[in-house]
Amino acid sequence: MFDFTQAALAVERERDWLSPLRAQGKSVWQHYSLPTRKTENWKYTNLSFLQKQNYFARQISDAPLDPSLSALYQIPEFEVHRLVFVNGRYAEGLSSLSEDSALELSRFEDADDLQRKIIAGKLNTNIELKEFGFSALNTSQLSDGVFLRVKRNRKVDKPIQVVWLTTSESDNANVNSRLLMVLESGAEASLLEHYVSSSESHNVFTNAVTELFLGANAKLTHYRLHKEQESAVHIGAVFATLESAAHLNSFYLAFGSRLKRLDVHVEYEGEGAESHINGVYLPKNKQHVDIHSCIEHKVPHCRSNEVFRGIVADEARAVFNGRIHIHKDAQKTEAYLSNKNLLTSNKAEVDTKPELEIYADDVRCAHGATVAQLDPMSLHYLRTRGVSENEALVMLSFGFINELIAELKHEAISHYLRPAIAQLFSRDPALVRHLL
Repeated sequence: MFDFTQAALAVERERDWLSPLRAQGKSVWQHYSLPTRKTENWKYTNLSFLQKQNYFARQISDAPLDPSLSALYQIPEFEVHRLVFVNGRYAEGLSSLSEDSALELSRFEDADDLQRKIIAGKLNTNIELKEFGFSALNTSQLSDGVFLRVKRNRKVDKPIQVVWLTTSESDNANVNSRLLMVLESGAEASLLEHYVSSSESHNVFTNAVTELFLGANAKLTHYRLHKEQESAVHIGAVFATLESAAHLNSFYLAFGSRLKRLDVHVEYEGEGAESHINGVYLPKNKQHVDIHSCIEHKVPHCRSNEVFRGIVADEARAVFNGRIHIHKDAQKTEAYLSNKNLLTSNKAEVDTKPELEIYADDVRCAHGATVAQLDPMSLHYLRTRGVSENEALVMLSFGFINELIAELKHEAISHYLRPAIAQLFSRDPALVRHLL
């Protein structure tokens, strides 16, 4: 006779392979104090409401599968391998996967023995949990996630799109998402992380952690798009490790929300590696966006180029802190950092802090930041050519970030983003006709 109790225990033991990692995260989180204004990396971002409003008390609930939600993340003329998670749960009916011998794709729950060994051996190895407390919280609640492995010297035929979709809740809740991607030596792929939410007012806190491991000569094009509803709360982190001659090309887009914090951490472990990290943030109303990046140059002959641009409107606030750390053995390093901000309101605010910390004596480095308003002479030039004032304001604002959008490797993503960004500047089609 079949023993259902024993079968259930066997399943539970199968899932228990993640318990050491959960214990590791729980140990750190239990002793972690929420950052305050006295915490240097959080001095411009207030987190006290997370505890006061009980965001940590319950996890977000299951949502009925609504096919109409696919309109939130569909990108026209963009063929992809797609995984969709709704409120942290895998939605097979919204996902679209096809066979590709170069790609190994699995949820943590479905991982085989070899995949489990790789996942357990990689997770958290490039994260200092005591420094990134919310990554510790994510680890403490680890149950499912996405594991991607691109095989040695192979190229994935289509981009991989991982969608994290959240819906409204009756009470404050949280959802933790986890993605681990491993590119073996010589592998090549494109990854799109897509964070979207339904249009109703939100009370969900998303805690999202991504780990990227690029082997020797591997190439990854990585997009992370944040298009959540205005009242959503998102704290996320991306940790990337680059081996020799690896190449990482990343683009981040952050529409504003009640709170959006993103940490980008890149470590160079092999000579000749290179990264290009670009990003755009667009808060308005009373939204808050906070982006912190840290590039750790540990070895010689590597290069990094980082460019972030922000347009801050109304009473919104943006925070940018970019740090380049060149270790003493990292000779012949080239590292560049640029942060430019445009304020379109007298009540908008930006706090920007580019940093260089150099311990090697044979390097090329530069960093800079600007905060400005629209140039009156440029506005006057357009007005004298028959362009209305409102349309000129839209054109100049979009032109401030257009270069980064136009440089995206996949044209379909660029075409998808333009109307969404243009709508932030004006809902009048006549004013945005030149942008589309």
